[in-house]
Amino acid sequence: MNQSAHILLVEDNRMDVELTLDAFHEAKLLNTIYIASNGQEALDYLFGRGKYTDRNAFPLPNLILLDLKLPGIDGFEVLRQIKSTPILKRLPVVILTSSKEEGDRALSYDRGANSYLVKPVSFDGFLSVVRQIEGYWLSLNVAPPEGEP
Repeated sequence: MNQSAHILLVEDNRMDVELTLDAFHEAKLLNTIYIASNGQEALDYLFGRGKYTDRNAFPLPNLILLDLKLPGIDGFEVLRQIKSTPILKRLPVVILTSSKEEGDRALSYDRGANSYLVKPVSFDGFLSVVRQIEGYWLSLNVAPPEGEP
């Protein structure tokens, strides 16, 4: 397990944030999780704007868990900006959403999502998803090289 991996969770639903944090805790994952409650905050974090200018305090994440249905700037636009920015485009983005719509899935992959997961409704289901995220994205997956392509 890569405990030094930083995760950016982009989620506006406070209950889903708590569920995610509880699942990480229950799975004994010690990764640092930064939370952005909307698309604008996520972009500010990723681009180092406003209160996020200090990269020591707010490092680029090793993994982004992105909800699609966000107030203001939605997850599709956040994803588009991530994948169209040279310094960010290699960051793995896992869509974590309640949407099962084929159009949402297609657009997510068209915009460069690395994975698409539908949020389970039960805590046990969520815990299983978190363990699989950790197992694959934070342990098995070989991260892309850092820096601009």
